[in-house]
Amino acid sequence: MKIAMIFGTRPEAIKMAPLYKKLKEENMEVKVIATAQHREMLDQVLNLFEIKPDYDLNIMTKNQTLPQLTSKLVTEIDKILKIEPFDYILVQGDTTSTFVGSLAAFYNKIFVGHVEAGLRTNDIYNPFPEEMNRRLTGTIAKHHFASTQKAKDNLLKEGVEEKNIIVTGNTVIDALLWVKENKNKDIEKIKEKYNIKNKKFILVTMHRRENWGKPIENVMKAIKRYLHENEEMHIVFPVHLNPIVRESVYKILGNEEKAILIDPVEYLEFIALMDESHYIMTDSGGIQEEAPTLGKPTLVLRETTERPEAIEAGTAKLIGTQEEQVYQAMKELETEKYAQMSKASNPFGDGKASQRIVEFLKKRYYS
Repeated sequence: MKIAMIFGTRPEAIKMAPLYKKLKEENMEVKVIATAQHREMLDQVLNLFEIKPDYDLNIMTKNQTLPQLTSKLVTEIDKILKIEPFDYILVQGDTTSTFVGSLAAFYNKIFVGHVEAGLRTNDIYNPFPEEMNRRLTGTIAKHHFASTQKAKDNLLKEGVEEKNIIVTGNTVIDALLWVKENKNKDIEKIKEKYNIKNKKFILVTMHRRENWGKPIENVMKAIKRYLHENEEMHIVFPVHLNPIVRESVYKILGNEEKAILIDPVEYLEFIALMDESHYIMTDSGGIQEEAPTLGKPTLVLRETTERPEAIEAGTAKLIGTQEEQVYQAMKELETEKYAQMSKASNPFGDGKASQRIVEFLKKRYYS
């Protein structure tokens, strides 16, 4: 069986890298089709995990719209699938590359395996376009590699046959543990580079489309208020390069001495920042999965989350983006709530998700 992995963003690459390595370890034939939906951030991860794409579409152009991206991707991926036939396509998550990779596979009658299947907010516009991307991918996929039982339950409710759903845990934990094991010396050097060793700080990220403008500004006002009242606390914020995001952040926190605003960092650097942080505030999905492994409470800056397991396990709290709510949530972590959240167990797996996926594929197609 010949397998193609299709991905194009940094989060996808992080979550596919350990699976790629495990497939290679088992001498299974696998090739990477990189869409480069995120160019520089994707390359950083590929370099870290020593993965060289077999096909690189380099698809992104300035100010590209979602319809433009979609149409270009389906055409370019289809060309590859016509040139080199594959028996199986692996996609991950909820990006445009994920959905269009699945669609191109469907047009070529190739089975699709969906890694991190079954996440749902049940609001097609929140997050946008991710919620619809993963739903559409789910209608095409033959096999659904769900991170949790709750994700499996979502798929069962939608009529997916149970025999085609495999609960694996999340491959992001595999990736995090691999980096911690193989790159620990580099992580310690990064902490020295940013002068964060033994400094009490909150790690902040915000980038989602639905938070652009007023929601980001609300959060920044809450953070500014909190920093003024807490002398020892700092924030470190790798600010997304999107100009709308940067304007909202720098307008409010640009002159704050205890707000360390930096450009986006490589994955290895981000792990170092997470590892040294006091806790995390984010609208990212992947960070909600990674943070519990490092014992870091997470305040989720969104109105909904497709990862309710983190909320239920007590590792994360959904706090929205209203200024007063955000401020009060930060105050709450000055209490015993911090210890409760930092000691909660990670509901997203044990670092063996890639192994379970490979074992399933070997049993299904190689036995």
